[in-house]
Amino acid sequence: MGKSKRIAVTGLTGQVVSSLIERAPNGIEMLALGRPRFDLSSRDMVLASLRSVRCDAIVNAAAYTQVDKAESEPELAMNVNGAGAGYVAETASELNVPLLHLSTDYVFEGLCDRPYREDDEPCPTGAYGRSKLEGEKQIASRCDNCVILRTAWVYSPFGANFVKTMLRLGETRDEIGVVADQIGNPTSALDIADALLAIAKRLVHDSNTGLRGVFHLTGDGDASWADMAEAIFSAAAARGRKPVRVKRIATADYPTPARRPANSRLDNAKLKANYGIALPNWRNSLDACVARLIPN
Repeated sequence: MGKSKRIAVTGLTGQVVSSLIERAPNGIEMLALGRPRFDLSSRDMVLASLRSVRCDAIVNAAAYTQVDKAESEPELAMNVNGAGAGYVAETASELNVPLLHLSTDYVFEGLCDRPYREDDEPCPTGAYGRSKLEGEKQIASRCDNCVILRTAWVYSPFGANFVKTMLRLGETRDEIGVVADQIGNPTSALDIADALLAIAKRLVHDSNTGLRGVFHLTGDGDASWADMAEAIFSAAAARGRKPVRVKRIATADYPTPARRPANSRLDNAKLKANYGIALPNWRNSLDACVARLIPN
């Protein structure tokens, strides 16, 4: 990673930032940048903060992530996820360091009958997806030495996520209705962090253009939200929690301001071919996450 071995990561308390800080090996210093010192919507703040830390690589993990709220705050989402990503790319290019940027399955419409590949045409249906797609465009146009990594259905022992919500609800309910007609790839933020660290190391030492561009990065295997909930409650029951039934419902039974893609599955073959990286099966990583969240 070079002499200093420092990676700047945008965000302070998010799932991926927390996972990177935990997973970083000895000799790699993670420099987390967040409010109030760092705000993606401020170009001056982004440039000043990143210039000051003297890093070997940048991970842009900070984002506006409130999918439903973005429908009523589209300008804010676009400022952070679109323009803000551009500011980070502009700085990475100026500093001549590789940039790893996290994007999302929401750039796709969700109507494809197979997992989406990197060369499939994006077609976001909501404000959040549009803002993340704009971020991809800003980065690609401003920084050649970059990797855009689309991920999905992220969970971890940190922050707010589906696994923690299900475990909380399961403490007081015997049955929970969960959507069964949306399919995707549950992905551990800890697995994402491991991949980011490996990718950053390669980018610093290898100028191969095949290592740059857009890649998909999700857990192995797919599931519906109901499948994932059942796996969560099964893992919880194995650790002494009471059984919880999952009532499989349709998307129409659980309306939300933002429309979710029916098919969020992403094809990770390009990442495996170019980097030799494949994330573990989601069930194994999920079980490990539940084990951490439920003390013995």
